Amino acid sequence: MLVFLDFEASSLSKRSFPVEVAWVFEDGRSESHLIRPAPLWDDWDDAAEAIHRIGRAELDQHGEDHAAVARRMVAELSGHDLLASAPSWDGKWLSVLLRAAKLPRHSLRLRDSDDAHRDRAHAILSQALSGNALASAVAEVLEQSEPRKEGEAPAHRALADAQEEHARWLAVGRLARERVA
Repeated sequence: MLVFLDFEASSLSKRSFPVEVAWVFEDGRSESHLIRPAPLWDDWDDAAEAIHRIGRAELDQHGEDHAAVARRMVAELSGHDLLASAPSWDGKWLSVLLRAAKLPRHSLRLRDSDDAHRDRAHAILSQALSGNALASAVAEVLEQSEPRKEGEAPAHRALADAQEEHARWLAVGRLARERVA
């Protein structure tokens, strides 16, 4: 099953760590977790906090143990197709979380949600189109399914951002089916 996943983090530095993770299964089930930093996680950027609005004190007080979140992720997400809109960044934070929990860093792997959106549009549209017409229709569906206007920023909260990717995947399917109907 497809799962749309997103992290928020302490910064964009090499030493950054995850502060929030959320995922949405293709059937709409979801989870969100604030992550209490591991003892050696000390990187913090006030500019990142201003974007996601998650304070260090909130994580210390209300965050879940990082290792418990990592174990939950492995238990719930193993065997599923994990998608992220920024897989290099989200993959970095996933790796940081898994390593801190002493779990194999490749226990879970991410791929780009854009690939899943493109694959879905192609699979549906190829039932009625081929060649240049198919390529053009796929590009149009992907453009029409874009959830935000140009220049509009994402919510920068893990659940909202994962839900947005899930909603786009649903929109791609709807728009593609309308074209072949």
